[in-house]
Amino acid sequence: MDFLRDRVALVTGGSRGIGEAIVRTLCGAGAEVVLHYNRGEKEARKIASETGHCLCVRADLEDASSVEGLWSEAVGWRGRIDMLVNNAGIYEPVSVEDGGRWEEVWQRTLGINLISAADLCRKAILHFRERGGGTIINVASRAAFRGDDPEYMPYAASKGGMVSLTRTIARGFAREGVLAYTVAPGFVETEMAREFVRRGGGDPAREIPLGSLAPPQEVANVVAFLASGAVRHATGATIDINGASYVH
Repeated sequence: MDFLRDRVALVTGGSRGIGEAIVRTLCGAGAEVVLHYNRGEKEARKIASETGHCLCVRADLEDASSVEGLWSEAVGWRGRIDMLVNNAGIYEPVSVEDGGRWEEVWQRTLGINLISAADLCRKAILHFRERGGGTIINVASRAAFRGDDPEYMPYAASKGGMVSLTRTIARGFAREGVLAYTVAPGFVETEMAREFVRRGGGDPAREIPLGSLAPPQEVANVVAFLASGAVRHATGATIDINGASYVH
């Protein structure tokens, strides 16, 4: 399985959860991967050691200069990037009654989930233009379409923005060889989902017709398929991975 051999990918939030599965799957398909992380250095180094195809780069996606440095280091590793996977994101609650934290959480969530992704997309578009094309895959959420619980309003808004961002890129730059896709998972078996349960969110599997949370590997499989170039005319599409808990 080397259908991504000689391809170079940048994956944000690649040290755990969905991001780890994506990194391992792309490496398994022959790609070389720039694994971005922020706090998970130990986990990132372990993945790099086990795959043998990674460059680990730390960056705080709240900081524009750090995002700039991430892109520069990623491109400098092999002289190019062929695929960008914007996976990094936070899922932080804030209630409408909490005026003290409201703006802070909105700013942090939009900064990490949407603005940093948009900045990296911009850099990728300019880079891909020079190389005759490339692929952007943005990991959004079911929440982009159906909304989320009220305390996760910033998260839902950020993911809705990511879907619109991806569709606009697809429409605007397809003639230059830039392909853009969105993957929209529902609840996935990750630490983020477990934290939701710990915060009193209940059992998310109860609302899923399949009866269980999606394995991270299923999201990674879709990302690898889209990255392969096998469905170029699906550019602009959103692939749902939510066990039929939301169908649109």
